[in-house]
Order: sequence, then C-alpha cells, then structure tokens
Amino acid sequence: MPLPEHDTTTVPAPATPATAPADTRYFGIRHHGPGCARSLQRALAHWQPDCILIEGPPDADALLGFVTHAGLVPPVALLVHSTDHPELAAFYPFTVFSPEWQALRHGTTHGVPTRFIDLPQAVRMAQQKARDDSPQTEAKADDDEGTLPAHIDPLDALAEAAGFADGESWWNHLVEEQADRRGPDGDGLALFEAITEAMTVLRDTWPQAYRGHSEAGRAEEALREAHMRQCVREAQKAGHRRIAVVCGAWHVPALKPATVPDKALAKADVALLKGLPRLKVSATWVPWTYGHLTRASGYGAGITAPGWYDFLWHLPPQADRATGWLSRVARLLREHQIDCSSAHIIEAIRLSDALAALRGHSTPGLEDMDEAVRTTVFMGDATPLQLIHSALTVSQRLGQVPPDVPAVPLQRDLEQQQKSLRLKPEALERTLELDLRNATDLARSHLLHRLGLLGIGWGRLGGGRGSRGTFRETWVLRWEPELSVQLIEASRYGSTVAHAATACITEQCQTLESLPALAALVDQALLADLEAAVHAVSASLQSRAATTGDALQLIGAVPPLARVFRYGSVRQTDRALLAHVLDGLIARGAIGLPLACQGLNESAATELRDPLLAAHEAIGLHAQTKDSDEQLALWHRALVQMAQGELPHPLLRGLCTRLLLDGGQWPSDEAATQLSRQLSSGAPPLDAAHWLDGFLNRNAMVLLHDETVWGLVDAWLESLLDAHFMQVVPLVRRSFAAFSASERHDLGQRARRGRQSGLGTASADTSSRAGSDVDAERATLPLPLLRLILGIPA
Repeated sequence: MPLPEHDTTTVPAPATPATAPADTRYFGIRHHGPGCARSLQRALAHWQPDCILIEGPPDADALLGFVTHAGLVPPVALLVHSTDHPELAAFYPFTVFSPEWQALRHGTTHGVPTRFIDLPQAVRMAQQKARDDSPQTEAKADDDEGTLPAHIDPLDALAEAAGFADGESWWNHLVEEQADRRGPDGDGLALFEAITEAMTVLRDTWPQAYRGHSEAGRAEEALREAHMRQCVREAQKAGHRRIAVVCGAWHVPALKPATVPDKALAKADVALLKGLPRLKVSATWVPWTYGHLTRASGYGAGITAPGWYDFLWHLPPQADRATGWLSRVARLLREHQIDCSSAHIIEAIRLSDALAALRGHSTPGLEDMDEAVRTTVFMGDATPLQLIHSALTVSQRLGQVPPDVPAVPLQRDLEQQQKSLRLKPEALERTLELDLRNATDLARSHLLHRLGLLGIGWGRLGGGRGSRGTFRETWVLRWEPELSVQLIEASRYGSTVAHAATACITEQCQTLESLPALAALVDQALLADLEAAVHAVSASLQSRAATTGDALQLIGAVPPLARVFRYGSVRQTDRALLAHVLDGLIARGAIGLPLACQGLNESAATELRDPLLAAHEAIGLHAQTKDSDEQLALWHRALVQMAQGELPHPLLRGLCTRLLLDGGQWPSDEAATQLSRQLSSGAPPLDAAHWLDGFLNRNAMVLLHDETVWGLVDAWLESLLDAHFMQVVPLVRRSFAAFSASERHDLGQRARRGRQSGLGTASADTSSRAGSDVDAERATLPLPLLRLILGIPA
C-alpha cells in the first residue's frame, strides 16, 4: 500500500491564497509518525516559513485557533459533517506525535498563516451523496493496467532491498523509531529530501500502485492533488516568500510541479475543479482515542502501535529506550499481579539489545523488546503479551476538548450533565453500579436510558453484583469517538437530551404498529423519566388497542406495562398514567383470548406458551400492586374457559389447568379430574401427550409431591398400546428433558420405590421391598461419630 492517507472516508478542502514564493518546500510525512513529527518540528524551527499549507480539511480552518488552547489535549479529531445529512461525516485525528499537529502548533504559536489545502469535505460529501443516491457497479480495472496485486505497497521494494519483511517495518525503523533525524546542519531537512526522492522514483516506476483504487477512487485522488496544487499556486500569488507544504509523502511528486510555472497543468487543474457540487458542512473538535488510531479500528491511515509512538515522542534524547519501555512493562505486570522481578527486566534489556544487534539495528525496537519479554518473563508464552499490547503498545488514552469549541446544543447539554453527574467519558470500559434510591444515581440512570433511546450507546445494562432488587442497576460504560457523530445525528430531535429523547419516542409512535412494541416503548420512556413521552405513547397505545381485535397482541403488551408498576416506587414515576390503559388491555385480552386460541396447530401453540406465562405473571403482579382482583378474576375466567374447552390446543389446555392449580383457583381434586379426563383411554395419545406437556410446564414438583397426579400419569403410560407408546415417547421425553437434573433424579428414585395408588396408599409388598433395601450394618457405622458430636455416652 502507499504511505497511509487520512481515513478514506474523509477528505480536506480549500485554502486561502498565498503569494508566489521565492522558495516552496514540500515535507512528505506519514500521518501519526513521531520520527516525521520530530524532524518536521526542527525543520520548521530552522527554516521559519511565512506560510504553512497542510493536507487537511479546509472546512475546519476556523477551528485552527484552538490548537494552542490549553483545554485541547490530543488525541483529538476534527469532525466535519453535513448539516443537512448528519450521517455524512469525516474524522481527521491528531496526536501529539502527528506531523500535522506539530505544523499546526508551529503556525499558530508563531502567527504564521496556516491552513488546510485538501479537497473540501463539502465537495467530497456531495460526491458521496450522489453515489449513494444512484449506486452503480464500479468498472473493474483492465488487464493491461498491470499485473501487480490490488493492495501492493510500493515501499515493499525498498524494504526488500534493505532486508526488511515489508515496507511498514522498513519505514518504522528508518524514520519513526530513530531518535535523531538531524541533517548535516542540524536543520532536520535531510529526511524530507530523501523521502521526496524515494517517492518520485516509486511513482515514476510503479504507476500500478494505484491499481487497488476503484475508478471513483482514482478520480477523487486526481481531484485532491489538483486542489492542493491550486492552493499552492494561490499562496505563491499572495506573495509569501517561504511556503511549507506538509502532506502525505506519496503526494509530494504530484504537487511539486506547482513550483514550476506550468500553465497547461494549472489550466487543467482549474477545469477539473470547476463546477464541483457542494453540501453545507460544519466542523468541530472531538475527543479521540489511541485505540481508534490503529488499523484494527478500520482507520484508513491507521498505525499499529500508537502507545509505543507516544513513548518514543516523549522519551528524552539521551534516555535508554529499552530501560524506559521495559520499566513500564514491569509496572503494568505487577499491577496485574503477574510476577516480574528486577532480574527479569535486566535480562530482558540485555536480550533486546542482543536481538537488535543480530538484526543490524543500532537500538532495540518494539519487536525486539516484545520477544525479550516473552522469553525472559513469560517463558515463551505469547498470551500475556496481549495485556502489554492493549495497555501500553496501543493504549486507551482519550483526549480532551475545551468547552468553548463549537458544538451542537445537544452535545453541550450532554457535557453539562456529564459534569454535574460526575460521569466522565472514558475510553476504557468500566462498570457503574447505581442505587436508584439515591437522587444522583437515579439521575444518572435517567440520562443513560435517554441516550439509549436516541441510539447513543455510551452505556449498556449489564448483570450486577450484590443485590438484585429493583432499586439497583448495573451499567457498563465506554465512550467511543463515533458517539460524537451519533450526537450530531440525534440533534435533529432537540437541543437537550430530554427533549430529543421525547421527540424521538413521539416519532416512533407514528410508525410502530405492534402493541407489545408500543408497550415496551412506554417502559423505556418511564425508565428515562420522560413524562411527555409517556403520555404520547400511552395515547398511541390506547388508540391502537381500541381498534385491534388481536387478543394475542393485547396480552403481549401486558408484561412491559406491568413492569412499570414494579419500578414505580423507586423511580418516582406516576403509575396512574398507565393504570387505565393496562386495565383495558387485560380486560379485552382476557375476553378475546379463548377464542383466539382455538384451532391453533402445535407450532402456534408452542409459540404462544411463553407469552401466556409472561402475561399470567404480569397480571398477578399488577393485581398485587394495584390491590385489586377485578382484572385477575377476568383472567382466571379466561383460563377456566380454555382449560375446560375442547377447541384450544391440548398444550394450552394443560398449561391453563396447571396455572389454575398453582394459583389456588382449582383444588387438586378438580385438577385431578381434568387430568383423568385428558389422559383417559378414549383420548388420542398425541393429544394426551401434548396436554401433559402443558400441564407439567417444565416443572416436576407436581409429579413429585402429588400422589394423585403421579398415579394418573403412571396409569396412563401403562395403558398405552405399543404403537401408541412409540408415538408419544418423543413428546413425553421432551417434556421430561425440560426438568432439572435434580428433578429427574428424584423422579427416578420415586419410580424405583414403586407406584402408589391414586388414593395415595402404598401397597404392602411395595413397603416390604423398600424396607429390604436397607443395609442395617452400614446404617450403624455413623453412630459412634454421632454420639461424639451429641455428647451421648456409648
């Protein structure tokens, strides 16, 4: 691949003019490289340019004054987004060791005119929008364009000649990991002259390096370089005498002809850039993380080791690299209770120096030190290196942005709430335990639920330690830079988190047709403490419920609403808002349920089992909370109709019988009568098996403790003919497989002791057989120990 570019989803824009210089110098850099950044810092300090042009988004030129603001702490990123289409957004990350960042700081600190010169994002987003609106299959490259692989890195040729595995490692060793890149006069310019020469040869020799780009990508690359050349010409015309152009190394050969009066090329650039479409865009600074600078994050200009580069940048010139880095490794390992002594580190330093010497390097690199640690500390095990890679090599540092940076009002409101609630955004994942009886924790819960409604996943609910009461919530928080884009997208709903979440819910009410989905939305609105949203969803729910005749949808909406009453006392919500809605759902659902359950096949009946159980539990909870049995009585009446009916599926009839038995609505005699009727010899075996599956309801307690039920089931199984038995065995086995291991063991022991009569009396021969199983000699063995424990003399 060519030298990494800024993320290909982003692209910079125009710059303001400058004047024909006596000297224009091009500094070809690698984005986020400490070696390039250090050399560029020295070169600018020595040469003192009067104009600095940087590959970056001209749309953000107004924000460059914040570069020297004390509150802007890298890593940070410029976020450019379309005002009318917030989903179109581009990030331009910067770290303290980014050459562009050092150029920006030099320019703003010394009062030098500094601006970005890449193709504006206003143009690139307009082109992207046009492609999205009319997608076309991009033409494949012709065979005569070359025979190189699609993703070739032209630096690989130089790396191979130098004995390196790939161009990336070659560049790191010669440029980024070198402590001193001074030229003969200490001006730092020699590095960039060598880079320009190498890139010129590569671009002339390997035009196929762009084979990996699509046709649209090649066209966009041409536009970018034409725009940068135009910006250089404008700076020259503006009268600047010393112009510094900082850009990706691969672009230098394409831009350098701009220093030579070339009217034909200038005319072609003007024609190429004329009439380009534009979108209205806005820009701001946002925090970034080192983790999002890596290639693994999908960043187009990603690097492999931002934490390591940060270490190199801050390492004093005379300090020993291996000692400093491995001391950090030792501290990290000890913090995680991993054995790492001073002797380990001393041996690791010696080994890393030896490995570097064997490879012909003057100083150890990251690869040398990783191998040394794996050998001396981990005894060859590479697994613990993952901890070092995550915490040190990559690092999870999160930057900071000052509060006066331009931002959408929604982002400002969130920042204010984060500050008042002491919820600092962090790149590392952390667990937050909330006690909802505490006012601050309750407000935190409201905020996180509101953000969730807006699709901003800063936190997710997780399983907590300790109490499982309804007054506790456990959140797992992690701030990702992409959330800044989601905030911008959500800002169309309102200027505060509460208003935006309410508007978002109100909008969903217009599109949701399912009553359970609306009921779940009510629950979410109450968890987020959005009273206006609760009213809106309640009205929509009541309107839909009044016009639907689907009893299954009606009872499916009951459980989410019933949960509101459980949380109400802790969350200080007004449960009366939904009381009449819930009562109406239960009443209409109970009336229509027996009819809705008629004629269902096995699949539909099985699918209805869990919603029916959830509704039964929720209605019981609602009756307890409301201290009213009216809706519960309606529900029980529906269960009786289904249990005694002939048209509902046998699975549902058996389930309703079990619910009435467990709820105390039917005495055991009535349940036994139903069981006897359903398992009689006249009942079809498959229907009987389905009924038994519903009646057992994945719970063996009724079989273990009710002798009548046991006897009836046992007698039914014994009465089956061989052909019928083979038909029902799979169903009965499936029912018993739902029992826990301990329940199946107890059932086996119960069967082993013998069958008891339906009246619960054991036969004499069964008792005698049970008694004969007792080993009297073994039973006396623990007696001495028991006497000793109880203090009874022998």
